[in-house]
Amino acid sequence: MGDLVPPGTRCAWSATSHPLWFFPSSLLSSSLAKSEEVVYDKEVVNVEVAQVPLDEVPDGGTRAWLVLLGSAGLAMSTFGYAVSWGSFQAYYELTLLKGSSSSAIAWIGSLQFSFMFLPGFAAGRLVDLGYFRLALLTAMAALTAANFLIAECTKYWHFLLCQGVVLGLSAGCIYIPTLTVISHWFKVRRPLAFSLITIGSSIGGIIYPIIFRNLLPSVGFRWTVRVIAFINLATFIVAGLTMHSRVTSSKALPPLFDLRPLLSPAFCVYILSTFFSFLGLYTPLTFLSLSATYIGIDPSFTLYLTAISNGSSTVGRVLSGFLAVRYGPLNVMIVSTTLAAAFTYAWPFVEKKAAFIVITCLYGFFSGAFIGLFPVPVSQPIFGEIHDLGRRTGMLMSVLALGALAGPPISGAILQKHHNFHAVGVYAGTTVVASVAAMIVVRYMVLGKVTGSKF
Repeated sequence: MGDLVPPGTRCAWSATSHPLWFFPSSLLSSSLAKSEEVVYDKEVVNVEVAQVPLDEVPDGGTRAWLVLLGSAGLAMSTFGYAVSWGSFQAYYELTLLKGSSSSAIAWIGSLQFSFMFLPGFAAGRLVDLGYFRLALLTAMAALTAANFLIAECTKYWHFLLCQGVVLGLSAGCIYIPTLTVISHWFKVRRPLAFSLITIGSSIGGIIYPIIFRNLLPSVGFRWTVRVIAFINLATFIVAGLTMHSRVTSSKALPPLFDLRPLLSPAFCVYILSTFFSFLGLYTPLTFLSLSATYIGIDPSFTLYLTAISNGSSTVGRVLSGFLAVRYGPLNVMIVSTTLAAAFTYAWPFVEKKAAFIVITCLYGFFSGAFIGLFPVPVSQPIFGEIHDLGRRTGMLMSVLALGALAGPPISGAILQKHHNFHAVGVYAGTTVVASVAAMIVVRYMVLGKVTGSKF
């Protein structure tokens, strides 16, 4: 391998002049990928570096696109189901669990959503170790059982266990390995691939509330849930036939609970930014239907608001993927998440149906851009090799799970205290602003400046 840096380039590997001095040298030396561009003192230089022991990443082709298709289906039946919780929340409060408080019911959706990320540390590492298929098939079987068991639930603790804990954990053991494996098949197009996967979750967020709303009057709760379970089962069959990992490394890997990626301050701050975002970003989606009834919108229409938001989110995810390829994922996330925070602040102060629908669409669009891209930065070569991506993704998901767990119940408690959504919107918007601030800090730590340069 030739010189890492061409002679004469002003780039010394020292703690005083290297803009990435805060990264451990082991991460720097192992994380560079073939023919990457690195920014040094406002100059862009090509560096030749060690290639991970994989064939060239396809970045397309029949196999890669089939993997993406299966991944999108799994995103629909896991993440898409989770972001449809707002319809369940409103229905449970009005019928099945009307004796329980808003905050207590919100814990069901909060557990489901947060537990999708909580097993990330172990699930992601299983992919690194070559057990992707085993983890995937086991989790799909568990999730299928949980989907059908929800139809038999009659008490609060039944829903908490089946729809909150079991469904959440099994969905997490599917979704997180899916995000890891897609990086084995795409590199240059990776931001776009992630965005296309999350279209699946948006489709789920659109169709599940519509199915829920339209089947309830005709077939009842039990068969409505069973129909959704059969749809999910179909996506599992497709994924089982199309999804495979390309990493089967024979090299010695660190143990499961090796925390060396946390030695990077920039990596830690980025994880913190996602924690703050999940504390508040999904609060509007959780309470859209319920808050609409507070201003007199017909309850028969409010159940569609979750679908409207998720439909707008689909557009945001696709567009953000194309923009991220050109401008960098973190740059796109900073702008889109700032705007999502603005509409989160505005949401509870809208009092007209037309304006409420507009806010719903704009919130869905910009929050969708964040959701489509937030896993991408941890796949960047500066944070480590692709063989270790499952662990880094798992660390990210495990920490943000705490935000996803705490966010909706905190919002529910604020709602109970103030009896309106004004304070809820202020809380949620402020946490998202904190997330944006942390992203800007990450950008400065990596590039040494706040504006300019693709990252």
